[in-house]
Amino acid sequence: MKPNIIVSAVGVVLCLTSPGVAVPTHAADAGDIQKLKKELRQIKAGYQTRIEQLEQRLDDAETANDETNDKMDDLAVEVSQQGNQKAANTFNPGIGVVLTGKYLHQDPSAYQFAPPGFVLGGEPGPGAPGFELGESELNLSANVDDYFYGSVTLSFSKTASVEEAYLQTIALPYGFSAKLGRFFSSIGYLSSRHTHTDDFAMRPLAYQVFLGGQYGDDGVELSWLAPTDLYWESGMEFYRGDTFPAAGAANHGQGVTTVFTHIGGDINDSQSWRAGISWLGAKVENRAGNHYGESFSGASDLLIADFIWKWAPLGNPLIHNAKFQGEYFQRNERGHFRDSSGQVNALDSGQNGWYLQGIYQFMPKWRVGLRYEELDAGNPGSVFAGSTLDPVNVAPKQASLMFDWSNSEFSRMRFQYSRDESSSLAANLWILQYIAAFGAHGAHTF
Repeated sequence: MKPNIIVSAVGVVLCLTSPGVAVPTHAADAGDIQKLKKELRQIKAGYQTRIEQLEQRLDDAETANDETNDKMDDLAVEVSQQGNQKAANTFNPGIGVVLTGKYLHQDPSAYQFAPPGFVLGGEPGPGAPGFELGESELNLSANVDDYFYGSVTLSFSKTASVEEAYLQTIALPYGFSAKLGRFFSSIGYLSSRHTHTDDFAMRPLAYQVFLGGQYGDDGVELSWLAPTDLYWESGMEFYRGDTFPAAGAANHGQGVTTVFTHIGGDINDSQSWRAGISWLGAKVENRAGNHYGESFSGASDLLIADFIWKWAPLGNPLIHNAKFQGEYFQRNERGHFRDSSGQVNALDSGQNGWYLQGIYQFMPKWRVGLRYEELDAGNPGSVFAGSTLDPVNVAPKQASLMFDWSNSEFSRMRFQYSRDESSSLAANLWILQYIAAFGAHGAHTF
């Protein structure tokens, strides 16, 4: 900048002293020449003063700019440090706890949950009478990086166990997603959901006898979300095959395969729906029966059809909302069954079950629900009389009525009455249940 100013000033001087400058002819005498020289000296002095002023302003501007740059550098360091701290906090896992418990009164006191004709797995039934801590959970979850999300859920009741522990992709193209680890299956409607999100204190009978409450194991899932106006998700899962209804980790530790598809959408501003169909195929090795010494080996195929409809006025569920839900289960098992005496017989059985339930929030925080369900154990044949597979002419069914109050989305108190005729001895069940969630808690799926 300085050289340009000086060059400009010199140019002006040269221009004024060059022959091309128009000078009157009558000023050629000595007096006029002296006058012109004086004027020229004044002009040069004025330009020199102006140049010095511009140079001083330039120096001041450069000094101020250097100070500003220093401040910006300091600010950049501070912002970088804050960003690093924020990023570190972002990658810390969110920690959430779900606490559940209940009080159960059953009449008669000798009642035991044991639907005739069905092998039971997991922890079926309403639980022990009296006060009891339910299936409480500790969850840790976070984005591992820009490609993976991780979640670990520990379950606490009578014992502690790893309920879920998996990695899930968040950046696969074309609507694909993969899940690796231990997780609940996406078959049906309730299987992938934790029990504290249920609308009743007990899972439907069909879930208890066909899946032990819900199916989960070590494996991998690949799903695809279609680019359609309607919600449409499909997927396949491959599991180890250690948990009910499978057993023995058959087929070299790849004993279970599932396929599912779910589709849904909005009917209008107030209504939405979802329907699905799923299949679980298991290779079973020495699955224990309900009686000592019993076991089954063979193939187990389970088909599930599910549907749910939800209503909330203009999409606002705060005052009133409702939902209607149902599922149908059909299971076929083929193989060999060993009874408690050691006798082995070929088995080819068909069983089914279903439930329908409705929930209505009639005022803020208060809901009422009704559920009815039935099971059909089929007739495997007289050779299985007296064994776990003997239906003993009982048609299992149950009806439940529930009221619950939710102070917020994180706490709920529930009263439920069930008339249980699913076992040889019918019973009346009264349940008072509490549910509380605190800490990080993700939104529930549809």
